[in-house]
Amino acid sequence: MNETLITRSRAREFELKTYFTDAFRQVTRKLETPEIQVSFYPFAGLNHTIRLRRQRIYVRVSDLFRDAPPQVQRALAHILISKLFRKRARAEYQTLYRKYSYQPQVVRASELARRARGRKVLTGAEGQHYDLNQLFGRLNRRYFDGKLVTPNLSWSQRRTKRILGHHDDVHEAIVISRSLDRGEVPEFLIEYVLYHEMLHMKHRPRMLNGRRIYHTPAFKAEERRFERYNQALALLDTGWLNTVRDAHRH
Repeated sequence: MNETLITRSRAREFELKTYFTDAFRQVTRKLETPEIQVSFYPFAGLNHTIRLRRQRIYVRVSDLFRDAPPQVQRALAHILISKLFRKRARAEYQTLYRKYSYQPQVVRASELARRARGRKVLTGAEGQHYDLNQLFGRLNRRYFDGKLVTPNLSWSQRRTKRILGHHDDVHEAIVISRSLDRGEVPEFLIEYVLYHEMLHMKHRPRMLNGRRIYHTPAFKAEERRFERYNQALALLDTGWLNTVRDAHRH
């Protein structure tokens, strides 16, 4: 980074610091503010962090946000300060931030940053009991006429409890929780989770009232086409999978 860019970045950080100072006073109703350190950071995406340590507030804002309009940066300051003190940010700030972050050029810049800076850890599609490549191929033929391009398929590194699967369109990957790779887990349950993530490949999120909607009506309607949809949901709702996981700890 040349001297001109460094000077420009520091000037933006100073401006941003004033926004956080004002937000602190408005959110907490306190005139005396702690030391606030604000810096831009090359996150793998549009991420931001805020911490309170030893009466100092440390803020890291994505460098993708450096050229955001002042009113949007103020909105971010209010959102992060409110989060730090467990308060709800005003609706207008949240709406302003969402509208900016969902602009096509901002989404594209975030995706490029994730692809260039992010590191997607993939452990492979073949598990101890199930092969995701085989399951994907079968589901693709049965429900999508074989038209989906096979993404990077992988079991997760850890046996996650809450998230059973996710689709990452930036890295063109579907990751399924290793918690499901057990002999006592019925194959149709893994197929249902995988089918759900495959639907995310087909049904891209839509913007509605400033929000990104992932599970659209069309998505939900097609999800119900899964042959054993009700059985899969019933099994997940009973907490049966948690019982299986707990049994393996003893």
